Amino acid sequence: MTAVADMVSSDFLTRAGLPHDAVGAWLASGGAVTGDYLRDGEEFSRQWWLGAELIARLPPKPSRSDVQAAAAASILERDRSSRVDFLGRHAETIYRRLTGDLAKFVRVENLVRDAATAVPSLVPDVAQLARENTQAQRDKDGFEIDQGLFLSHVLAHPACGMHLCHAMLVPRPEALEARHFFAERGMLAFEGATLERRGKAALVTMRNPRFLNAEDEGTIDGLEIAIDLATLDPQTDIAVLRGDTVEHAKYRGRRLFSAGINLTQLYHGKIPFVWYIKRDMGLVNKLFRGVAQAGKNPDELAGGTIEKPWIGAVEGFAIGGGCQLLLTLDYVLAANDAYMTLPARKEGIIPGAANLRLWRFTGDRIARQAILYGRRLDCDTPEGRLICDEIASPAAFESALDTIIEGFTSSGVVSAAGNRRALRVGQEPLDLFRRYMAVYAREQAYCHFSPALIANLERNWNAHNRVA
Repeated sequence: MTAVADMVSSDFLTRAGLPHDAVGAWLASGGAVTGDYLRDGEEFSRQWWLGAELIARLPPKPSRSDVQAAAAASILERDRSSRVDFLGRHAETIYRRLTGDLAKFVRVENLVRDAATAVPSLVPDVAQLARENTQAQRDKDGFEIDQGLFLSHVLAHPACGMHLCHAMLVPRPEALEARHFFAERGMLAFEGATLERRGKAALVTMRNPRFLNAEDEGTIDGLEIAIDLATLDPQTDIAVLRGDTVEHAKYRGRRLFSAGINLTQLYHGKIPFVWYIKRDMGLVNKLFRGVAQAGKNPDELAGGTIEKPWIGAVEGFAIGGGCQLLLTLDYVLAANDAYMTLPARKEGIIPGAANLRLWRFTGDRIARQAILYGRRLDCDTPEGRLICDEIASPAAFESALDTIIEGFTSSGVVSAAGNRRALRVGQEPLDLFRRYMAVYAREQAYCHFSPALIANLERNWNAHNRVA
């Protein structure tokens, strides 16, 4: 932090129009991390609060002069550097305090909210987020990056990180409340997904018809609840994930698997940073690992998960996040005209846990080509078949799906959970996932607020002309 602080001068900040006294108070605050949690929390909370007040005195980001923009960047950099130092000493203490010494589970979206109260200004509070969320992505100051730094440090700590992974694998309360309704009706609808029984299969259908079944803030909760219920349903042996029919003029009436993250919503600032972590540690990881039980360790060595095989039914395309979902499933049926892409390079973000998983299917070179160079993988090609297990024509797709369901369930699936765990322990044990997410939380936070993201969306998506 000292090197960063040395680069910030009072004269530099006052040239941006900031009051000399306020600048002086901020520069004099903070200091070195001592290791005393209460002392450090008090001292650095004051520094971060003063820094936020300085930024609030500047014009909104789009209206800042070059000098004012540089001043804001310098304030954010100094305060962010001190947060890293603080978290390096105190992340475990904060997490243990927020979870009653690991006695209760707190989901990531609630954890970052509670952290803002436990250590004021460590991460943005509800009011600060509300102000930021009225802005387009390009006009935000990126206060949510501090959430990523906090979560990264928590996940980097073995005990705290594994506890947080466990918290995100536990069924959502909404799913537990809806179990008896699904048991009675065999069909439920949520915002973003529907759930129904199809023979011995629980069928989860992703729904965002206006946006080609893309994922966004409005779909993520409903989809996770449906995945919980499908996994827990005692009347079915397997689960199926597919996309619904869409409304877009080009594809109207067709089923599409998923267009990935809703880039229009992203451009307009309607997807918060914590969405990424909530998604990959929640619904995506539940597809891969099953649902955890509160009192049982979900690590593969303990075997404390409830799970069943998942079948993917890919029609049209599986773009970005859609392709990421396929990497967690046990069997994938694809239409012969369907394709997969991971266009992260054109979006400026990290494609979830694909960097951890794709190479296991395709090998390292194809994985790098897909992630770093945007290579398209047509399902009905040798490369596509490394991910897709079976190909069918659109006309024969439904009968092929029925045959797969029958094939998986005709003799029962009593060994499915054990085989899934045995595969995972050699490929991606929970602790490896924890370590990956520690890196992902930090790097995705910076990507989410990178100017390159906006430039890529405008260049490759024509995002400024699309209506959210």
